[in-house]
Amino acid sequence: MAPTDSARPESTPERRTPERRAPSVVRLDDGRRIAYATYGPPTGDPLVFFHGTPGSRRLGALLEPAAQANDVRVIAPDRPGYGRSSPHPGRTVADAAASVRPVLDDAGVESAPLVAFSGGAPYALSTAATAGERVTGVDLVAGATPPSFTDDTPAVQRLLTGLASATPSVLGALFRGQAWVADRADPSFVVGQYAADADAVPDDVAATVKADFLAAFERHRSGAVTEFRDAGADWGIDLDAVDIPVRLWHGTADANVPIAGAERLAEALPTADLRALDGADHLGTLLRAAPEALARPG
Repeated sequence: MAPTDSARPESTPERRTPERRAPSVVRLDDGRRIAYATYGPPTGDPLVFFHGTPGSRRLGALLEPAAQANDVRVIAPDRPGYGRSSPHPGRTVADAAASVRPVLDDAGVESAPLVAFSGGAPYALSTAATAGERVTGVDLVAGATPPSFTDDTPAVQRLLTGLASATPSVLGALFRGQAWVADRADPSFVVGQYAADADAVPDDVAATVKADFLAAFERHRSGAVTEFRDAGADWGIDLDAVDIPVRLWHGTADANVPIAGAERLAEALPTADLRALDGADHLGTLLRAAPEALARPG
């Protein structure tokens, strides 16, 4: 049984961090919509950002300083079933490019590098493998790794992938409850899921992470349920088909995605370069890697 995508829980508007600009919306031939936000200079070199799982276009705001410094226009879509993008029942990792191409077309971009955080990694790799003509390079930042490459998947993730496969409606209800609590709680409630010390995270970063989590479940839960289901199965990606430069940025203290899986993924990719960030946790890896990831050539 699929999770129910009912209206988002009531909230107090002043608790939310407003978006600087309204998201753009692409309407597909089948009636679905894909929303995306942009960060950095409007005329900068384009780059596509893949948010985590769960996540939304709002996380792209963390790349704003690096985007401004490197003259990069960050294009950050909501994947199907997140934020303001329509659900896509039955979608798989292999379908990722079908949601990226329309965004590139709408933004007037022929090709661009991809930067993916956490659970966005499989979708970036899938896009590179199946739409390589539109991708100039890939940066995986604290990226999720194929289940066959991981011996020590955190218990919480094992629970979520199990619920997504066995009882998706229960997981959808769990996410709805989490969003209700997060909307009323201090940002540390959300930040604690990604950082070893939530209190050490700057207030502006924490506010963005909370806004990202709330936007992920703004209208639907199906995006997260689908992606946790797919995270525990074979991704269906031909890694040998990824023949463009790939950089993996991974923290040695990442408890969400242990670095051992990233090391194996780097060995399996024909053009990969793994860069270990000493002492960085999951969120810290994104904050530390962003300036260099956005400075990549081409």
